[in-house]
Amino acid sequence: MSKIDLIDNSWSDLVFEGKNQAYGAYQLRRETGKRNLYALLTMFAIFLGIAVFVAIKGVVENAMSRNVAVETDIELSALEQKKEETKVERKEQIDIPQREVEKVKSSMKFTAPEIKKDDEVKPEDEIKSQEDLSKTNTAIGAFDVKGNDEAAGEVLKAKEVIAQPEPPKEEETKVFDVVEQMPSFPGGPQALFEYLSKNIKYPVVAEENNIQGRVIVTFVVERDGSITDVKVVKSVDPSLDKEAKRVVQSMPRWIPGKQNGSAVRVKYTVPVTFRLQ
Repeated sequence: MSKIDLIDNSWSDLVFEGKNQAYGAYQLRRETGKRNLYALLTMFAIFLGIAVFVAIKGVVENAMSRNVAVETDIELSALEQKKEETKVERKEQIDIPQREVEKVKSSMKFTAPEIKKDDEVKPEDEIKSQEDLSKTNTAIGAFDVKGNDEAAGEVLKAKEVIAQPEPPKEEETKVFDVVEQMPSFPGGPQALFEYLSKNIKYPVVAEENNIQGRVIVTFVVERDGSITDVKVVKSVDPSLDKEAKRVVQSMPRWIPGKQNGSAVRVKYTVPVTFRLQ
């Protein structure tokens, strides 16, 4: 089999020998070699351009990585230099103003008359006689006080202490998940089911769009049986969620849960089912 030369056009003379060479097909065949040569040169130029681009890109990336490494080294050295230059500054001493000492005048405790047994009366609580009061120059007050300023001082008075309410115990604020005696709806689970069935109002939007499902609602049964902190934990549709939350909030007081014999707050979960007949 003879080799095919894509550039040599002698084969076109053989094909069109003795034929009408003025026809356009002959001219097209004659220029086939030029077109093949141009195509080869173009492909070679494209490959050469790609190779040059890849080589330049590799050189640029290497140079950039070196610059980044140099900059990182410079930043680290600068940070270390700053740490060395950091000095611990001594804070100025703040002068705390001294509290002024209260000026108190000497006084003798006044004891109101009260009938008690002799052994229950303390010596300091005994009523001063009129003779004792006439002999002393001290003032009569609520306590026996040795003053520090008899001229400008004041008689020490008893201050009324208002009792602060005790902070609530942990058992009163903690919400339990499981307790010894779980809270219950008045009448039991069947009464709860009947209450939900009678009081649920199917949302019109959900009914028109044939939306059904089960909404899971959680709430806290308080120590007095009231319902608080109602939340939807599994949603079906905004209209159904809103109705489920409403009907749970409107429930009557439950029988509260108990732990160690005391009523406690308990978290409870109730499924509210919406089904079209």
